[in-house]
Amino acid sequence: MNQPRRTFLKKTSLAAGALISPLPLFPATDEESKISIHVFSKHLQFIKSFDELSEFIASCGFDGADLTIKPNGHILPEEVEERLPEAVAAFQKNNLSIKTITTDITIADDINTFKILKAANKVGIQYYRMGYFEYLDNVSMPERLLNLKLNIWQLSKMNSDFKIHGAYHNHAGTIVGSSVWDIWDLIKSTYPEWIGCQFDIRNAVVEGGTSWPNDLKLIQEYVKTVVVQDFKWEKKDGKWQVINTPLGEGMVDFPAFFKQLKSIGFAGPISLHFEYPEPVESKIMSITEIKNNTKKILQRDLQKLKTYLQEAELL
Repeated sequence: MNQPRRTFLKKTSLAAGALISPLPLFPATDEESKISIHVFSKHLQFIKSFDELSEFIASCGFDGADLTIKPNGHILPEEVEERLPEAVAAFQKNNLSIKTITTDITIADDINTFKILKAANKVGIQYYRMGYFEYLDNVSMPERLLNLKLNIWQLSKMNSDFKIHGAYHNHAGTIVGSSVWDIWDLIKSTYPEWIGCQFDIRNAVVEGGTSWPNDLKLIQEYVKTVVVQDFKWEKKDGKWQVINTPLGEGMVDFPAFFKQLKSIGFAGPISLHFEYPEPVESKIMSITEIKNNTKKILQRDLQKLKTYLQEAELL
């Protein structure tokens, strides 16, 4: 065995050992254990002011936002220490919360990772979504996953220090984690309190068809947040394509999904996405028209989501 390989194995063993030792767990309060619905702020990038963003989200009927803290997000990583408290304060004015944030975090040894997690801890944010890993042409898939485990173990330890849960999103496609089994392999030796999977039912159905219940069952103890969106397959120009749709108009079996969430005791925040084509923003539309169109879309999907949750006795 060559020296670099020995060094890698030594580092991974140390990282794994750090997680095997007892870690303090943060207790869940009654407020934290209630399901809440948060809009993904990526869809509201045209609203720059936190006060205006908060007022708009409250008028739509949400409990808060899944706030983007990344390049081109509502908050840039290098500005998080100053701007995240401003965002939280603006949301609190309208009785809204920011329980989860979306980031590009993939490694612990990065100044922006430290800044984001420290700032999130200070304002009481409980969850964040990680960035994505790619497979490499010159590295086998099993070796790539093995190499990435060091990142995961180190992030899990850092998350425990800042009392925050980091989640890898199962995104459809060919990246690491498109198959939920990739995520399971990466996180199975870590504490679920500190790292896991932001389970996206739309993407799980795209990639797994009717096998998504197995995916959720496999990873259930690591699922603290979920993403809700819908889609259908449609043939265009002779090729089958994924077409995003409003909630309830696609192929996702939401009643079955929420029934399974209830059975596993899920009680975390839900991030509502809408990726389907809508006349939301146009050069000839005023900001008021853009807001009104977006509000109609969000309220339509929010009401549908609440109906599903009520039927499953999750609300």
